[in-house]
Amino acid sequence: MATIVKKKESGAPLEVDYLAVKKAALILRSLNHKLRQQIVDLINENGRITVTEIYVKLRLEQSVASQHLAILRRSNIVKTTREGKFIWYSVNYERLEEIKKFVADLLS
Repeated sequence: MATIVKKKESGAPLEVDYLAVKKAALILRSLNHKLRQQIVDLINENGRITVTEIYVKLRLEQSVASQHLAILRRSNIVKTTREGKFIWYSVNYERLEEIKKFVADLLS
């Protein structure tokens, strides 16, 4: 859903895609949490890791670790690979690079 906003100075139309802005905010919010940052760091250090290893190493309840991993998965910050009964988590570096570029563009 795009909305046309007129610039105050020139009156020129400016298209603002509020849905894209909302989506971007959710993605950035998913990284702006200390525990999720710790989880991403732990996955990065190990290359790939299971939820069991995450909650044991960070001394969390399993449900808490799973909830935070679900947020990171929805934002495509972590990837999953199933091997038998295990789900392995790894960092999606391409996605982090996209987010880094997006933030750099916002700040410039």
